[in-house]
Amino acid sequence: MFNVEMLSRLQFAFTMSFHIIFPSFSIGIVTFLVVMEGLWLKTKNPLYYQIIRFWTKIFALTFGMGVVAGIVMEFQLGTNWAGFSKQVGSVLGPLFIFEVLSAFFIEAGFVGILIFGWNKVGEKLHYLATIMVAVGVSLSAYWILSANSWMQHPVGYQVVDGKFIATNWLSIIFSPYTLPRFIHMLFSSYLATSFVIISISAYYLLRNRYIDFSKKCLSSAIIVVMLIIPLQIFVGDIAGVNVHEHQPLKTAAIEGVWDTTKGAPLLLLALPSNAEQKNLFEIGIPYGASLINTHKLDGEIVGLKSVAPEDQPEAWIVFYSFRAMVGIGLLMLLYALSAVFMLLRKKLYDSKKMLYISQFMAPMGFIAIVTGWFTAEVGRQPWAVYNLIRTSDAISHVSTHDVMVSFGLMIVIYGIIFGYFYFYFLDKTIKKGPEDTEALQSFGFLGHDKEDIK
Repeated sequence: MFNVEMLSRLQFAFTMSFHIIFPSFSIGIVTFLVVMEGLWLKTKNPLYYQIIRFWTKIFALTFGMGVVAGIVMEFQLGTNWAGFSKQVGSVLGPLFIFEVLSAFFIEAGFVGILIFGWNKVGEKLHYLATIMVAVGVSLSAYWILSANSWMQHPVGYQVVDGKFIATNWLSIIFSPYTLPRFIHMLFSSYLATSFVIISISAYYLLRNRYIDFSKKCLSSAIIVVMLIIPLQIFVGDIAGVNVHEHQPLKTAAIEGVWDTTKGAPLLLLALPSNAEQKNLFEIGIPYGASLINTHKLDGEIVGLKSVAPEDQPEAWIVFYSFRAMVGIGLLMLLYALSAVFMLLRKKLYDSKKMLYISQFMAPMGFIAIVTGWFTAEVGRQPWAVYNLIRTSDAISHVSTHDVMVSFGLMIVIYGIIFGYFYFYFLDKTIKKGPEDTEALQSFGFLGHDKEDIK
């Protein structure tokens, strides 16, 4: 039932789904810290300092987990995807090295100051460290996305003796396919993190704890969500048009289009079947898919049947993962509109119903990120590098038994380390809560008298 290729793909999908949560969360938290620390330096309001200290703890925990999870990803390129590494190592290898020499060096140089430098270095130096860590994690995301975007839309290369050699690094690094995806990923990280902040703040407010802290975090996160979602829709549209231009079969799978069609409908619900080469059931809006992907009512959508069945992606996975991502985005927008309305009417903090709903919004952003990656990666299949290297030619010459054993061990180990210990310490940190401002002042962290704090 499962061969080496399928098992290796499932293993990579499993480890990637775990890993992507931590860098995304780290990007969002450290960006939040940059804003809050800047406000603290400007106003010297101890409330901002209390916020910084609490979220720095969660950042430290999340950042460490991201580093550990990321190491596994690189090992898999050798253990499970040796054919891929052999053919494209000259292109992707340097991109990973660039990530280490720039992003990792920045992070390694400043993350210690960010986490442990309180009351040991000057305020401005600490703020510089916070900014540099934010730059480092964002730069790391850019390098990874430039590598992945090359797999989606290969440019600036030539093939020599069966190996891909870079001929134009500028076109590879600054591919127009990369920038919209990078911004889309950053916005996704900000949104996912904002909903975690919203969830934890609502948790405290429902229990009547850390009221001022929670109100400030909640209102700040809601404002961020309200500002980012429209921008995310705009950037997502640019990315979608790029996909339609360079990967028409992925667009066909997203929209459930089997025959090349002008004025294709936007399917709200369907049952795509690669075996039947059609949708078994569908409900749609006329012309919607063409309008979204081409910005024309009669725009042409290339159908999946334009290639042989073995060259088609698994349509139902792409179709539903995309709709899960978009559906969560619309849910976020609905929540943000409702929350802003209640915030303006000064009813948000006292609405137990809204706060209760807010508690359970925490995972939504991360589910959207993972389903978005499913859309991007499964939609590229059956190609490891689009239209150039088939996934079946990229796998290592290992036995099914070996991959099953490694996959099984990863499920157990990931479940223990990332599934249990991370959430155990995260829960412990949340339940302990932020330090009160008087305690911070007594340890010399705040340059204010107690009367000023009160």
